[in-house]
Amino acid sequence: MPRLFILLLATCIGYAQQSTKGATRILEKKIGKYSKHGWNHYGPGHFTLDRKTGVLECHGGMGLFWYSKKKYKNFILELDYKTSEPKANSGIFLRVPDIPVSDDYIYHSFEIQINDAGKGKHKTAAVYDAQAASKDVSKPSGEWNHYKITFQDDRIQVELNGEQVNDWLASPSGKVADFAEEGYIGLQNHDWDTNTYFRNIFIKEL
Repeated sequence: MPRLFILLLATCIGYAQQSTKGATRILEKKIGKYSKHGWNHYGPGHFTLDRKTGVLECHGGMGLFWYSKKKYKNFILELDYKTSEPKANSGIFLRVPDIPVSDDYIYHSFEIQINDAGKGKHKTAAVYDAQAASKDVSKPSGEWNHYKITFQDDRIQVELNGEQVNDWLASPSGKVADFAEEGYIGLQNHDWDTNTYFRNIFIKEL
């Protein structure tokens, strides 16, 4: 195996270990199998889980797969995602204030967008409808991307594939009328004809 490849692999492993140190895996793995325990789904569509690999796949839309075991205030959320094609539309919801019983949560929580075919405030790494990303560092469809999202008090910072692409002092903007001091984490399923995949979901409270 070439020495350069070994060094790069060691660097990536070291980064992943450092990045998730002290964090909690919220897509749980027990006795060698992954589980959706603690997660619920609201709305149309659904998420499937490969229990061996821990890969979630969203189907249909528009719904929300949300982690119901705990509300979070200040945190760092890290996860990997990939899409089936550039127009695939999904996102990560932050601080969903209450148990979703309607689509009303979209007006009271921020979404970090996934949509490579979008533009500006509706493109990948934007705070949806509020703050566009500073640059496009997404990998092509079919390749895994890594999000690191920090929400501390009113400040949202987004790193995509190791580069900071958003740093915003949150305020009611676009579709969001207000936002809570704490809330649930949610993954969106949006389209009927595309797929988005997630894995390695970790959260660290600050």
